[in-house]
Amino acid sequence: MDVIPAIDLLEGRCVRLYQGDYEKSQVFSENPVDVAKEWVDQGATRLHLVDLDGAKAGKVVNLKAIEAIAQAISVPIEIGGGLRDRSSVQQVFNLGVQWAILGTVAVEQPQLVQELCQEFPQQIIIGIDARNGKVATRGWLETSEVLATQLAVRMQELGAAAIIYTDIHRDGTLSGPNIEALRELANAISIPVIASGGVSSVTDLLSLLALEALGVTGAIVGRALYTGDILLKEALRAIGPGRIQDVPPNLGFSSFA
Repeated sequence: MDVIPAIDLLEGRCVRLYQGDYEKSQVFSENPVDVAKEWVDQGATRLHLVDLDGAKAGKVVNLKAIEAIAQAISVPIEIGGGLRDRSSVQQVFNLGVQWAILGTVAVEQPQLVQELCQEFPQQIIIGIDARNGKVATRGWLETSEVLATQLAVRMQELGAAAIIYTDIHRDGTLSGPNIEALRELANAISIPVIASGGVSSVTDLLSLLALEALGVTGAIVGRALYTGDILLKEALRAIGPGRIQDVPPNLGFSSFA
């Protein structure tokens, strides 16, 4: 299972929000490039970027920071926030981003999602951000009447490569992932699901392993990495490739000796 560090960009800086509230932001670094390099140096094989300014503005805003990160590291990047038309999606791909995460348009313009999935196969991820089971849009500032599981099924039909599921009430709170909501979503679709929001410890990550067989293939971790509640190297040892439970114990002898 992938452990995917999150870098949230606000006015060119690396921040974390509390439950998506822009008024409750905490700056962790003035230089997101240094942060990206640090996570890769510690073993990250993928990074999750969010253009918070873009999510509010409806267009990509932190272009310089995104491009600088893409040029500075060798691992693939996924990005969301403000991608609401074809030109914005093409723009981030031109910067060197591997996956574009669509949120608001999944609810408001499903036809556009279908067209983008056809034009950029396996590069379009749908970000489903839910508040009490209903999908939030426009930088989490509005809540629709669309149920998260219904949207996931529809997006799979349109060709989405994966779903990132965020429980807004848990995002930035270190209160643990919403296991039951993730289970319901993963049971409803066959494309990969990536968990996001609330991961506070390696124990939380281990709890997600129970959902791996259902298609939960990764976890995005933000605040817990920045506060030190989770050390990336330990997280990777716990649920990443070559994870602890997959390594045979050393019993001091070999049956093949």
